[in-house]
Amino acid sequence: MTTLTTTPLAPLLERLFDEAAEASPALSAAIAGFSDEERSQLMRSKTGYLDLYARLKDVPLPVSRETGVLLYMLARSSGAQSIVEFGTSFGISTLHLAAALRDNGGGRLVTTEFEPSKVARARHNFAAGGLADLVEIREGDALKTLAADLPASIDLLLLDGAKALYPEILGLVESRLRPGAFVVADNADHSPEYLAHVRSPGSGYMSTPFGADVELSMRLG
Repeated sequence: MTTLTTTPLAPLLERLFDEAAEASPALSAAIAGFSDEERSQLMRSKTGYLDLYARLKDVPLPVSRETGVLLYMLARSSGAQSIVEFGTSFGISTLHLAAALRDNGGGRLVTTEFEPSKVARARHNFAAGGLADLVEIREGDALKTLAADLPASIDLLLLDGAKALYPEILGLVESRLRPGAFVVADNADHSPEYLAHVRSPGSGYMSTPFGADVELSMRLG
């Protein structure tokens, strides 16, 4: 038995995933005014994404159930004690990672979210899951909130916020990633600049697509 599969976290995650599925029509409605090309441009713009995410401020944007389990397994098996996350939303991915920290004996998870209403929802979920003591949530622009006071050595980085900022966020954290640290980038296909970096020879990473929507990278040194 693990924290992930027992009360109170297991039923909480089940409810949150169900609520996210029920919110799919709201997600579709929020982006209905954009063509596929416009959505792609917004996702890849360093500034235009703000309009898109403003429309999605009340919509959960979770990782998949499979990615959630992957995050737990990576953090748990690597003995992670220090984790950084870009893009909290309602905290589903954070809960998976914090569960691994709990089962590893404790640690620190720094996560950041710029939408205040989502920060409030996430805090509630962390408390309900019994994991609030492991999570430090920072409200605001991640380019500022992750620019200082990070753990000296980071075991895992999750990128799941504005895709266009993946290279910049990695740049803020990169020097603190320990050898063997994992970097998980959700929907990384929307950030070709990021993919080009982690996949290039001599980048300091071993990287591969994992599943339909995740890029899994390991820091080599």
